Amino acid sequence: MEATKDYERSSGTLVDVIDRILDKGLVINADITVSIAGVELLGIKIRAALASFETAAKYGLEFPSGTNVETAAWKEAIVGKEECPQCGKRVPVEELINTGCPWCGWISAKAKGIKAE
Repeated sequence: MEATKDYERSSGTLVDVIDRILDKGLVINADITVSIAGVELLGIKIRAALASFETAAKYGLEFPSGTNVETAAWKEAIVGKEECPQCGKRVPVEELINTGCPWCGWISAKAKGIKAE
């Protein structure tokens, strides 16, 4: 039974894979050198990062010079988020606690208490 769960969890669509990469981030470091008879003729250092604004902000990744980080997407990315206990989507903490999940309709105990009064 456990093997089935692992298989189900690992199989997914391209959208799931991209979502996972953007959520966790992907960093590629490469050093390439071309040498002849022990003499280095060419050296290339490559560092590439692929991540969402939220992941980049969380891990403190530097943005290229000239990047405007004061965009609406950046401001939204630095807001603390938690996973909804029902659907697993990431929602701003304040919204999740005070009103509930906008994706699936889950309502927190605090929000239920407010509505009951």
